[in-house]
Amino acid sequence: MAKARDKLERQATSGILHGAAGEAINGIIKAGARAYDRGRDLPALIRTEPPSDEMETAEALRSIVMRLERALRAERNRARSGHWTYDLNRHIALHQAHEAEGRRLAALRGRSG
Repeated sequence: MAKARDKLERQATSGILHGAAGEAINGIIKAGARAYDRGRDLPALIRTEPPSDEMETAEALRSIVMRLERALRAERNRARSGHWTYDLNRHIALHQAHEAEGRRLAALRGRSG
């Protein structure tokens, strides 16, 4: 009986901590997305030239978001496999850029129809 109770307490604590950690990470990502500087950050994250006015079309923004999604997927796979090249800071930066570029695309779509 004591073992079952201990197990339930560990699971409850783990769930609480997991939820709190997720909220903290989401806060970091949202704050970083607000501080995201496209000209500074984007070229390093997806190996592209500095953004220009041509990159403000819906098609160009969709392409950027898709490239960020591929980079995120690759970084996530490196994390899961324990690969030595995994970089938590890059992973967070990719999430921040993805959120900021996704907002930019949504705003552009909202303006155009």
